[in-house]
Amino acid sequence: MNSILLTGTDIGSPALQGVIEQLTSGYRITAGGADIWGTSDEFHFAYMQYTGDFDLTVRIEALSSANLYTKAGIMARESLEADSAHAYFLVFPDNRPRNKNNGGYEYQYREVKGGDSAAIYPPDYTSMLPKFPVQYPQTWLRLERRGSLFQAWYRAEGDDWKLFTEKELAMNPSILLGLAVTSHNRAETATAQFVDINLI
Repeated sequence: MNSILLTGTDIGSPALQGVIEQLTSGYRITAGGADIWGTSDEFHFAYMQYTGDFDLTVRIEALSSANLYTKAGIMARESLEADSAHAYFLVFPDNRPRNKNNGGYEYQYREVKGGDSAAIYPPDYTSMLPKFPVQYPQTWLRLERRGSLFQAWYRAEGDDWKLFTEKELAMNPSILLGLAVTSHNRAETATAQFVDINLI
């Protein structure tokens, strides 16, 4: 059952319009968009206004692949503008090798409006068995805020939460909190299914 009610909108005018569908157990989000990266983003955002600290968890049952860098995950964002500051804990469709990443999880952020994006990668991104693999339909994400500290947590089925990384970000107390998907492909959409959503 949903613990939060989200509104969907496209950010950055993707060529293909996104859509959010409310399910009994969560949300299905279909999105276009060039990427969430650089100094400006294109994606579909299902969000709510939220003030103060939070602890948001979600399980992603499935994520289709429109590109190696198709992304879906939890986002805390200051505004609906394409160049907004944000924190984004995300997953990719699979565990194929990517830039400094051998698993399916990644933490990205933009510290200030109009600034460049950056990512925090797993400390060990060369091992054959990744430390943070995606395992659909049991792919869990958790993003927690305590003041200016944003912590990203990983969990495999049956395991305890494991800290992926943390980052101090001087974001406004009132932010937009929700789920973000980008296909990373202007000509094709990607779909993610989010369930077991819980906000504390």
